[in-house]
Amino acid sequence: MTTKTMTTATAVTGPKIKTALPGPNAKRVLENDRKYISPSYTRSYPLVAKSGRGIVVTDVDGNEFYDFSAGIAVTSTGHCHPEVVAAIQKQAAELIHMSGTDFYYENMVQLAERLSKIAPMPGPHKIYYGNSGAEAIECALKLARYHTKRQNIIAFFGAFHGRTMGALSLTASKPQQRRRFAPLVPGVTHVRYPDVYRGCVGGQQDADTFALGCARFIEEKLFKTTLPPEEVAAIFVEPVQGEGGYVVAPTIFMQELRRICDRHGIMLVLDEVQSGMGRTGKWWAVEHTGVEPDMICIAKGIASGMPLSITMTRSEIMDWVPGSHASTFGGNPVCVAAALATLDVIEKENLLEHSAEVGAHMMKRMASWPAKLKLVGDVRGRGLMIGVDIVKDKTTKEYGAAERDRIIEKAFEHGVLFLGCGPSSIRLCPPLVVTRGEADVALDVLEECIEQVGK
Repeated sequence: MTTKTMTTATAVTGPKIKTALPGPNAKRVLENDRKYISPSYTRSYPLVAKSGRGIVVTDVDGNEFYDFSAGIAVTSTGHCHPEVVAAIQKQAAELIHMSGTDFYYENMVQLAERLSKIAPMPGPHKIYYGNSGAEAIECALKLARYHTKRQNIIAFFGAFHGRTMGALSLTASKPQQRRRFAPLVPGVTHVRYPDVYRGCVGGQQDADTFALGCARFIEEKLFKTTLPPEEVAAIFVEPVQGEGGYVVAPTIFMQELRRICDRHGIMLVLDEVQSGMGRTGKWWAVEHTGVEPDMICIAKGIASGMPLSITMTRSEIMDWVPGSHASTFGGNPVCVAAALATLDVIEKENLLEHSAEVGAHMMKRMASWPAKLKLVGDVRGRGLMIGVDIVKDKTTKEYGAAERDRIIEKAFEHGVLFLGCGPSSIRLCPPLVVTRGEADVALDVLEECIEQVGK
């Protein structure tokens, strides 16, 4: 790393790398991990985390990193925010578990009331509690079929909705995620998501035409050939594809999906597992489009690190009877307490506006990258959900997966944590509390690493 970057980093107290990576303590953990832990986990580099505060993660050897992954967009208020920690400690000392499936918790109702007030569709609402994003999707999939009495589902190429069998049947991000798990849940049809950068060239009119075509393919082709619309229960869509590459769905595309759903009595289900809870500068990414969903799936950032997910619908949609669906741990009182504290922090610290401002600052800094950096094909995103597309050749837009991975590894060596997504993109999703100064340090490191790999 250059002296200039190191000087900037010191001015904002980090990152601080004290050992070769991985350090001696980390090496011992890695050895035992290989011995005992499932090899199905995807690890980009050998970070062995010990503690975290704000955007800083400290490993078992005392190295301090800037976390621009937020635990995969989970620690929305930063690592171990004092108010979230206090809420968890207080609740854990009072009641840890009784199971909201068979009994009642007051804070389950309190959180539902809070979420209903910020829902992206008009109320009244009903809420189902689970533990993970995949569980929220499973709930929505079952409920869509139950409520509509229809069996078919439409999802999109590039989508990631989870790895449980129902959610996996909707997922179409990477072949390894589905390899050797067939047969999956039947009745799912995938169509193209409007990956505008790769799907068209030219001005905004070309991009909108392409995006509109992706949506209209459903009605103009599928519904006239292989998929009767009256047998389609739901369309599942991410307003910003996460694992698919941080690809933002154009407003015109989302509006056309809403029109198609309204015309044919189909549920529009939004997967905001990664894009929700203020990550894009609004509570929900779909709010940028003005579209109102029938259901929304929420997880990751809702409880700042505790396992909790929500499936929220308009009340009349959640019409199933007791026993239709449930979860032993969903809505666990400790996790719900963390979620209530997370909402408090986001509102009190004005993190929606803050994330929008810092995200805009980052996008402005990065706007010139496609023109000046050899390997950058595109920079896109909303708020603090930003993707950098790495390419081998800008003319052909050939994916630069190996180059992307080397850039991320180099950034780790310099003390900044990024993750990949899509075929060859780098995702930037720091905690919502990140400052401009911290963002500048991370961008200095990322730019330098991209330049080094591109030489």
